[in-house]
Amino acid sequence: MSRGRKPQGRPALTDAERQARYRARLVVAPPPSIHRPDGSALHRTRLQRWHAAVAELLALQAAYAAWFDALPEPLRDGATGEALQAIIDLDLDELIAIEPPRGYGRD
Repeated sequence: MSRGRKPQGRPALTDAERQARYRARLVVAPPPSIHRPDGSALHRTRLQRWHAAVAELLALQAAYAAWFDALPEPLRDGATGEALQAIIDLDLDELIAIEPPRGYGRD
C-alpha cells in the first residue's frame, strides 16, 4: 500500500542537531553586545544624542566633500558626483543652531 511520494531531500534535523547548529553559529558570529564600540555610556540623554547626531552629520558631510574633491573631473558630472554635491550643498547650520529642550522644567 503506497502512502504518497517518498521525500527527496535530507531527513529533518533532530532537536540535538538543531541545537548544535545554533551553538556553532554563535561561535562564528556572537550576538551583538550591549556596549557601544566607541566606549560611550549606554544611557545618554536626548540632548547628548542630538549633539552626537549633528556632529556625525557634520563629519559625514566633510568626508563626502573630501570624496568629491578626490573624484576625477569627468566623474563629477555623473550620478555619484551629483549625489555628493547634493550632500555637500546641504546647509547644516540650522541643525547646529538648534538647542533641543531638556524637558521636565529643566529648560
